[in-house]
Amino acid sequence: MARIASGAVPSPNIWNSPHVYELENRAVDPDGAVEAAMRAVRPWDGGTVLDIGCGTGFHLPAAAATAARVVGVEPHAGLAATAAARCAALPNAEVRTGTAQALPLTGASVDVAVARWAYFFGPGCEPGLRELARVVRRGGAAFVVDVDASRGAFGRWFRRSLPSYSPQDGERFWSRQGWERRELDLRMVFASRADLEAVLRIEFTPSVAEAAIEETEGLEIFYPNVLRWRHF
Repeated sequence: MARIASGAVPSPNIWNSPHVYELENRAVDPDGAVEAAMRAVRPWDGGTVLDIGCGTGFHLPAAAATAARVVGVEPHAGLAATAAARCAALPNAEVRTGTAQALPLTGASVDVAVARWAYFFGPGCEPGLRELARVVRRGGAAFVVDVDASRGAFGRWFRRSLPSYSPQDGERFWSRQGWERRELDLRMVFASRADLEAVLRIEFTPSVAEAAIEETEGLEIFYPNVLRWRHF
């Protein structure tokens, strides 16, 4: 069994089904809306980028193409090893095992930090936010990309699968923390129906997943997200 960094919050979709989650990463945002929105706030060309909860490192090569240095941090040692292998040929990319609330980096060493779908749901992530304040340099920025569970069929499926999660509480939390926000209307576009169904089955409880499959036609899903950010 893979070693897990102490204090990590389980991520059952990618931890249990990394190969299916890879299909999801390939399907999400073919239009590049997330990167464009982040770059409009704070570009990272020539800087140091931190990917928190980097998983198998899917986003690291793209960041490394323009950043001077890229560091992925992942609490699941098995996924971190996969991410390191993915970036083995990139001299400016590295992967470390660790958690958001105890980042294995020195202070003021990062220009842009990003957490994509990495359990930054709001209340409870204060230790991770304090770590961002420690590691991001003055003039840098931190981004959190998450599902917008208040909108669309995907948001409804999300709320049914995780009824303890309150989008309203999340909004109030981020507002109190002083973060800005922008809604993102993303898409998931799959290569096959089998891929779409497999992804829905790792994202939702079995009954909700089957209902979502029945409800979804074709190979595309509307995927409402919210981008949050803070300047330092």
